[in-house]
Parts: sequence; C-alpha cells; structure tokens
Amino acid sequence: MERTLVLIKPDGVERNLSGEIIKRLEMRGLKITALKFLLVKEELARKHYDIHQGKPFYEGLIRYITSGPVIAMVLEGPNAIKAVRQTMGATNPVEADPGTIRHDFGIITSRNLTHASDSPENAEIEIGNWFTQDEIFQWERVHENFFTGLN
Repeated sequence: MERTLVLIKPDGVERNLSGEIIKRLEMRGLKITALKFLLVKEELARKHYDIHQGKPFYEGLIRYITSGPVIAMVLEGPNAIKAVRQTMGATNPVEADPGTIRHDFGIITSRNLTHASDSPENAEIEIGNWFTQDEIFQWERVHENFFTGLN
C-alpha cells in the first residue's frame, strides 16, 4: 500500500473545513493511519518547505503554516498519492477541476487549504518529518478488499 502525508493548513482548520476534507479523502477509500492536531513550530515549517528556500514566497509559507493549528495525517491506499492530489485539485484553486476540494472551497494559491506529498520519495521524507513510527498505526478495515480490490 502506498502512503502519503496530508496537511489541512490553517485556513482549512480556521474555516471549519477539516471534517469535509477528511470525509472526501475517506470516501475515496483512503485509510487514515496517523492523525494529529498541532501548532507547527518554525523548525518543522522550515524543514517541510526546504525545497522552496530562496524563493520569494518562502518566508510567506513559513508565516502561513505557523499561523494557526494544522491537521497532519498519513493516508494509505492503492495509488494514495495520486488519489489524494486528484481529490484536492490543482495548487491554484481557480485552475482546479470542479468537485475538487480546492475548487470547491479555495480561491487563491496562498490559501489553498491543504498539502499533499507529490511523490513516493517525498511522502517518505515528509511522513518522517511529521510523524514517528510509533504514531503510525497499521490496521485492517473489516471490508478492506472493497477499497483495495484485493481478495
């Protein structure tokens, strides 16, 4: 099974969209294996956004992700990375497909509600930055084969 990191950023939490975002991801068949509600410390923010260091918007990203509570999750499922990113929609909400989270609830890129890992390699790094192995739970849903196609 593929795993990915998902963040509900401060604007998603502040706007009471956390439940809707989680619901949509679970309805896709993805399984939550870790979840926490936290205020992001600057050190974690800088580590998370390290790939953007030196870009004009870097400091704004740091201020934004540390400005309020965030929900961090590890989701698991077949093609989890692609499924999550498809459910969220394009980074720029006005370019996101109708029916995606960002299209339905967002309007500007700097407040696009969520973050999701973009590759298996980055997912592994990001999950390791946000969670310890003890915080990630392996569990089986009663009807797991309905979601995975495995019998």
